[in-house]
Amino acid sequence: MSWQAYVDDHLVGTGKISRAAIIGLAGGVWASSSGYNLSPQEQQAIINVFNNTDTAFANGLRLNNRKFFTVQADDQKFYGKLGAGGSTLVKTTQAVVVAEYDPPTQGGEANLVVEKLGDYLKSVGY
Repeated sequence: MSWQAYVDDHLVGTGKISRAAIIGLAGGVWASSSGYNLSPQEQQAIINVFNNTDTAFANGLRLNNRKFFTVQADDQKFYGKLGAGGSTLVKTTQAVVVAEYDPPTQGGEANLVVEKLGDYLKSVGY
């Protein structure tokens, strides 16, 4: 399966995720939904958020030029909030699954979708 299919079918295709991307821990966007552009600085900040959660709590995280406030962050997951929507990021062995959701989707619904894909990618070595 292509990386784009993971974004299109397993994230956005669920109806719970509005925009998504998969970025490599070594750099670069592997796949993203149409019009969802993560700048090189945003990509680096995404990777760094898992290594320095204090910075995540102090500064939040920018995705596609929108600032999300940190709700929860650790070395494997990041949950952010922006208005009634939010973001869920899951670190895998070689990548980060990045997703944003809009109302009426709730954070818990989005988290389940993103974490399920993250668990699968880890199980197959990605």
